[in-house]
Amino acid sequence: MPELPEVETTRRGLAPHLEGRRIQAVTLRRPDLRWPIPEEIGQRLPGQRIAAVRRRAKYLLLDTEAGSAVLHLGMSGSLRVLPAGTAARTHDHVDIALVGGRGKPGGVLRFNDPRRFGCLLWQAPGEVHPLLRGLGPEPLSDGFDGDYLFALSRGRKAPVKTFLMDQAVVVGVGNIYAAESLFRAGIAPLRAAGKVSRERYQALATAVRDILAHAIARGGTTLRDFISPDGAPGYFEQELSAYGRGGLPCPNCGRALKQASIGQRATVWCGYCQR
Repeated sequence: MPELPEVETTRRGLAPHLEGRRIQAVTLRRPDLRWPIPEEIGQRLPGQRIAAVRRRAKYLLLDTEAGSAVLHLGMSGSLRVLPAGTAARTHDHVDIALVGGRGKPGGVLRFNDPRRFGCLLWQAPGEVHPLLRGLGPEPLSDGFDGDYLFALSRGRKAPVKTFLMDQAVVVGVGNIYAAESLFRAGIAPLRAAGKVSRERYQALATAVRDILAHAIARGGTTLRDFISPDGAPGYFEQELSAYGRGGLPCPNCGRALKQASIGQRATVWCGYCQR
């Protein structure tokens, strides 16, 4: 499933093509994806100008005066801006047609989702969609640091990897980047969150921020389905130290990396370098 760097890569790729553009029409080739598509999408978006393309956690928001379209890529979704008139393919479920003019041709924002685990929902002005309520801070924001993690983790018996992946703690740190951040910080993923010191949480917060920023710069991680709006794959997969490398040599010490399941997610770590 695309994680924060993949969604941010998508946002950065789309924003120059969408912001300031007016929506001409919306074509829904099916009434639902993971959930039913609200009628406001087809009724209120046409005629609106896209003021901003934002990201909150793993969701993308297209902001207009009438409200915001809320999109999630699910496991296999992709968004691309294509020339007007481009023939639809299988699994091209939604088209948002753009008005041309001022040197910009008309085009279409197309949502393709073979598995239909993504979603297209509606957020009214001044409201926060229920899926976006109760979320923790963005990991690249000033509200996320080691002191924050330390304070929130006191008394928690859950593994620190589970704690880090809790969207109420911090958003967007999925399985890949949790494994990589814990590896860089030298923290064993099975250690109880409440048993990690303030100093080590400071190292973990720094690792999370650095790894996510670098992954965004590298275009995300291509695992199965993700591809950016310009058709290019992400290259961070080539730099993974722990995720998906169970049994292979640790990049630091050369010992075989361990692998187990935490919360039904594959977890890889070095039993020597991570304590």
